[in-house]
Amino acid sequence: MEDTLLWIVGVLLLLFCSLDVWYYLRVVVVLVRAWFLSPVFDITAEQIASGRVVLHDVDLCHMNNARYLRECDFARFSLYTRNGVFEALRALGATMVVGATTIRYRRPLCVGEAFEIRSRIITWDEKSFYLEQRFVSRKDGMVSAVMFCKQSVLRSSPDKILQYLCKRKVEVPEFPEDLQHWINFISASSKALRGESQLDDKKNE
Repeated sequence: MEDTLLWIVGVLLLLFCSLDVWYYLRVVVVLVRAWFLSPVFDITAEQIASGRVVLHDVDLCHMNNARYLRECDFARFSLYTRNGVFEALRALGATMVVGATTIRYRRPLCVGEAFEIRSRIITWDEKSFYLEQRFVSRKDGMVSAVMFCKQSVLRSSPDKILQYLCKRKVEVPEFPEDLQHWINFISASSKALRGESQLDDKKNE
């Protein structure tokens, strides 16, 4: 019995040392909770996830910058579960990865402060969905941070996902001006990096 307990403790220690166990446990909780919530049939509808700043989220008494991105992950998992995107990805044999993000911090979220993450798909192109995620303090309604996320679809496309969900061709919403500026920056950055890569290749010849 003691040997068995030692093995269990050893395996748990190995897991906690080699994997971010709490992240994966949180993912499971988020997906299960979203599964039991009512589905959202409007692909562009805003969805709200609630949270509170706890001690392991903070540095210097306010939420660590990296924690905002982590919380956005969980909010997107809930969003895609409820609006059917995860189901469509599974049916089409596709997947998604984050292609780019940008976040603007406006005011710190402090220890114990309750907040909402308001997530929505703004628009899409032939390869990616574009999302906005806002951190809103429940204390006074202040938007504490805003993030844009480019979610790239692999082995399929946003158009095919929407046709699977809606059974029809869906018109692409207009790109807001601020989002279009960010997309232009991403394109310019990619072009510059490709140019640098070609230059490096020539130097190595």
